[in-house]
Amino acid sequence: MARIAVDMDEVIADALSEHISRYNQAFSANLAPSDLHGQHFLHAIPAEHKERAESMVHTSDFFADLKVMPGAQEVLRNLCEQHEVFITTAAMEVPHSFDAKYQWLRKHFPFISPMNFVFCGDKSVIHADYLIDDNARHFTHFIGSGILYDAPHNRNVTGFRRVHNWQEVAQVFAKELQPV
Repeated sequence: MARIAVDMDEVIADALSEHISRYNQAFSANLAPSDLHGQHFLHAIPAEHKERAESMVHTSDFFADLKVMPGAQEVLRNLCEQHEVFITTAAMEVPHSFDAKYQWLRKHFPFISPMNFVFCGDKSVIHADYLIDDNARHFTHFIGSGILYDAPHNRNVTGFRRVHNWQEVAQVFAKELQPV
């Protein structure tokens, strides 16, 4: 049985679309995910917008209604049948998000025990065989195998196994975790 750690934002929860939507509405802009190729959201917007744009994620409702990444529920449900799955979110970066993230996980992933929700900062504390994350920085001190979940901001990152969607995640584990 493998232990699989899965990031939340931009891996199972589409926070970027919500941030872009709120930004476009607040600034009458037309920012698109393709505008972020190789850079984080805050680096792709004018400097005078950064403080207000960053504060958009610091509202109690930001994390409450995020869309689920396509295929995440089905693939994780299947993985949970034979493996230990943990949701590992660096929630310390946005501490007020704990309750909303917890409620979101309970709503969309009721088949994962809340005892397997890990709200942390430095993910090197996670003891797992695999970590699926959109931020390669979390792989630096991680002892298992990192799998980079494709996102606009990490398009220029190399040196890690990359998956583009949840169907590819399923394929990785079907190949690597076949019964012997």
